[in-house]
Amino acid sequence: MNIVVVGAGGVGGFFGGKLAKAGFNVTFVVRGKTLEAIKNNGLQIKSFHGDFVVHPDVTDDFKDLKNPDLIILGVKSWQIEPIAKELKAVITKDTMVLPLQNGADNTDRLRNILPHENVLAGLCKIVSKIEAPGVINHFAFEPEIVFGEYNSELTSRINKVKAAFDKAEFKSTVSENIQLDIWKKFLFITTISGIGAITRAVYGDIREDDDLRQIMYQTANEIVAVANAKGIGLTNNDIENTLKIIDGFHHDTTASMQRDVLTGRPSELENFNGYIVKQGKELHVLTPANSFIYHCLLPQERKARGLS
Repeated sequence: MNIVVVGAGGVGGFFGGKLAKAGFNVTFVVRGKTLEAIKNNGLQIKSFHGDFVVHPDVTDDFKDLKNPDLIILGVKSWQIEPIAKELKAVITKDTMVLPLQNGADNTDRLRNILPHENVLAGLCKIVSKIEAPGVINHFAFEPEIVFGEYNSELTSRINKVKAAFDKAEFKSTVSENIQLDIWKKFLFITTISGIGAITRAVYGDIREDDDLRQIMYQTANEIVAVANAKGIGLTNNDIENTLKIIDGFHHDTTASMQRDVLTGRPSELENFNGYIVKQGKELHVLTPANSFIYHCLLPQERKARGLS
């Protein structure tokens, strides 16, 4: 199986590295210092499950890709559209494109640009970060990819992808309801990311503060209301499970969006709280908590993107 991984950050670097270690033909599409680092030193994975180094093919030009069977998108949500436009020229009718971004609508946005039959749906669970270009540190959580067809149909190609992931020896789950699973992950990441970015506080300090915990509940309730208005069956039980997940993380954990905001980089604000605010307006669902978080962070987001 010819596998392409776009991006070599905490997500693409780890899962792509495991696939390369398992012997698959893996090509990373990366740029700048990351490209040079992997060319010169290989892709280095540091993990509490064991460190390893692989030497995959790397390129910064999508035109170099030949007949990819599976393309894994390990980039940020806001990079979906420009990358999808680049992929249009290199995919075949049999190519599968699997997005692993945080966010609720990544698959739909891909399907707006690429043929529907090329696009799978998915999400991942991992706590990892870029320690240096070409060096990934996986420091918490059991890594997992949850994926499926857009309509959750079990097909032969889904079984082939599952077999590849099993060979790479990381946990993978073929979802029986991938849209619901995506929204459950979205509920978690959006509930904690925005409030973390505003407070500049770690998970432990946020969850142990009664007032901040109440804001998280308000944020989550609004996400569930928007999901339900879109026909996604999130429930109050999912909110409680989300808080249990947050409670289970190490005290000093921070969210990736929070780290981006703190360091002045473009973040996924628009794809998280901003998405709920915009969907709330379209669906006539009130979203005051998400709106407050979104508009408080928006000036810094505009500055990070050079828009102010």
